[in-house]
Amino acid sequence: MSAANWMRPFTRSLGRRIVGLFLVLLLVVQAVGFVAIGRGIDANARSQLDEQMVLGERVLQRLMTQNTKVLSDGVILLSRDFGFLDAVSSGDAATVGDALDNQAARIEANFAALFDPELNLVASGHSSQRAVLALKGMLQTGPSGRLPSSVLTLVDGRPFQFVVSPLKPPQFNDVVVMGFPLDQGLVNEVEALSGVQLALVTSLPDMTNASTLMSSKSAVNAPVLATLMPGRSETTIDVEGRPIEKVVARTVVLSSETNGELRAVLYRSIDEAVAPYRRLQAFLGLITLIGVIVFTLGSMLMARHLTQPVQVLVAASRRLGDGDFDTPVCDEALTRSDELGELAVAFDGARGNLADATAQIRQLAFWDKLTGLPNRVRFEALLRDASAQHAQVAVLVFNLDRLEKVNQLLGRQQGDRVLRCAAERLQALARRLPELPLGGDECVARLGGDEFALLLPGAGEDRACEVAVQLQQLFESPVALDDSVVDLSAGIGLAVGPAHGDSAEALLAHALLAMSEAKRRMAGMLVYQPSIDAGSAQTLSLLGELRQALRLQELRLYLQPKLGLVDANLVGAEALVRWQHPVRGLVPPVQFIPFAEETGFIHELTLWVVDEAARLWSVHAANGFELRLSVNLSAHDLMKADLLARLVARLDHHGAPPRALCLEITESAIALDPVRALQTLHALKAHGFKLSIDDFGAGYTSLAQLIDLPVDELKIDMLFVRTMDKDADKASMVGSLIRMAHDRHLSVVAEGVENAVILEQLRELGCDEGQGWHIGKPMPGSELQAWAASRWPERVPAAVSHRHVA
Repeated sequence: MSAANWMRPFTRSLGRRIVGLFLVLLLVVQAVGFVAIGRGIDANARSQLDEQMVLGERVLQRLMTQNTKVLSDGVILLSRDFGFLDAVSSGDAATVGDALDNQAARIEANFAALFDPELNLVASGHSSQRAVLALKGMLQTGPSGRLPSSVLTLVDGRPFQFVVSPLKPPQFNDVVVMGFPLDQGLVNEVEALSGVQLALVTSLPDMTNASTLMSSKSAVNAPVLATLMPGRSETTIDVEGRPIEKVVARTVVLSSETNGELRAVLYRSIDEAVAPYRRLQAFLGLITLIGVIVFTLGSMLMARHLTQPVQVLVAASRRLGDGDFDTPVCDEALTRSDELGELAVAFDGARGNLADATAQIRQLAFWDKLTGLPNRVRFEALLRDASAQHAQVAVLVFNLDRLEKVNQLLGRQQGDRVLRCAAERLQALARRLPELPLGGDECVARLGGDEFALLLPGAGEDRACEVAVQLQQLFESPVALDDSVVDLSAGIGLAVGPAHGDSAEALLAHALLAMSEAKRRMAGMLVYQPSIDAGSAQTLSLLGELRQALRLQELRLYLQPKLGLVDANLVGAEALVRWQHPVRGLVPPVQFIPFAEETGFIHELTLWVVDEAARLWSVHAANGFELRLSVNLSAHDLMKADLLARLVARLDHHGAPPRALCLEITESAIALDPVRALQTLHALKAHGFKLSIDDFGAGYTSLAQLIDLPVDELKIDMLFVRTMDKDADKASMVGSLIRMAHDRHLSVVAEGVENAVILEQLRELGCDEGQGWHIGKPMPGSELQAWAASRWPERVPAAVSHRHVA
């Protein structure tokens, strides 16, 4: 293997980290060990030095004790010498002096003297007079009545050790004193016996002239020793042949007199004490360096052993990231018997599982699992592609009615069957549409829940409406679920781009909005208009214009006649609002009524319609043309606590009674808050208003639920009426509704009478009143009386029959 290939693992992050981590740990451990060893050596050296200082002090004391004994023995021998004693008795000073010198020489003393009891000098041989004077002064300062046996004192700045002994009493009362200086020999002997250097230092009483008298030969120019205080201390000194070094010192006061203080300073170099250990520490450092090198090489080998299979797995993971799920992990990694081999095997197994899971995820990401149709994500992508390829594109979104009821009553499994059946029908329709490519399968999608969508590339609004009608017919036939039959109806919303949205998201959102509005209005199918989008700029502008329309009297009240089917007499009219816009012209209610309901402005429109209807009723009544007018109430109106008071105030303003109006309420308005709605309806009923259920049959209210409603009239929705001449089932349903309403003592109004056939059918079924374009189109309220006079000249302005008006 080449050096480049061998080192490759260590150029990668993991290899560097393994080697670096282990190396750092090793160095940290060694560094901590070195620091601990260094501190231990230093502490141990200082401890040994302290012990040596104590030993040196003991050696010094032992030597000085031996010197004292030598002097004492000399004095004793001298005091027993009869020749000396005869000389003392005779008073021969010269003979005494010779005897003292002979004895001093015999014991190597430097000083010998004899004092009388008054401490006057008797004889001193060749002793220094300064020493005699110093000694005499020292003896005179001793304790009263007693002489010291041993004395250390300074003579001419030199330390002397003296022994004092009286001659044998009572014959003699003189005192013999012998002594010798503490010289370099004592210093050298202490160093030789204890291994500790010694310096004898002295200072004057004011401590301003400290000096070193003598010291070990190795010490050069060490005046700092003379300034050390008694006890242990550390300082630095100049040492011959070496730079300044630090020493441990122990200072002992040997003598403290009025003429100065004598101290012994025992010291030794710290560096010399730790030098053997430093050599050992250096040897350990060399071993550590060799260990680090060996450890680094071993770590690199181990890192390579670890990182090589990891690199194999990294390469495999990159292949997975690029979408390659077929290439397995190399055999070298799979055949390893350690944990990395197990990891490689597990990774390769995960690769296979990931390949399967990715295929499933792709399926789930773009396709609905239950129905097999494209999902919302896939549909939006198709919608974007179609918008880019075609000048216009239509989107139909529809929502299945009563699916939640199926889930609640029959279970989720049956609900899923309904969804699959709806998907199959939708796919069948798509395959029949010529404008859809590839059989149309991908142009059909389930958006989620009970919502489906159909994409029509290149289709305009007219074609989209045609397909929407086919969709409605597609779901007219029920679905058989075991022992149950479920009717499939759907609310459909349409949006055509780019008119209704310049992006796929906006187009789909507007189609969904149109679908929701279609279900709310129970219109079956609805094309998106800006008026149903409370968040669009056009809608916001429309709200401001609508408020302005009230102030500028741009609204117009239209009336659509209601015909009594028994006697063909005009029995009433429904009040409808129109907007005469100064720019847009006559705006139909479908463009602003839903928006007014969304924003809550519908209540202001209701009050305007009531006010205008009351005014027209009063005008017509004054002309002998008294006619009940029907006014629609919204859910917002029923939620107003002061609704009754506001209605009565407008009627009173124009002098119209409550019987002048019939208030029509939709099923959805009651369902919003049934309790509160019932309270309002009972209050209106008690005040004399006629109440009617509008658009009955398009919602979920049953006749059984009408028991609790204080209504007088039932208005059948036009979805049942306008095609009953062609659909026998719807004609039969209308007949059933009429009979059941009459059983509840309710009058019935059929809305959506479009031709004479329907009118005759309703008359035969016993319907009370009819309303529709065949009877009369909505017209301005001021034209109703003229229109009625042209139809019934003999009855207008005669009183209107109220046979069917309760």
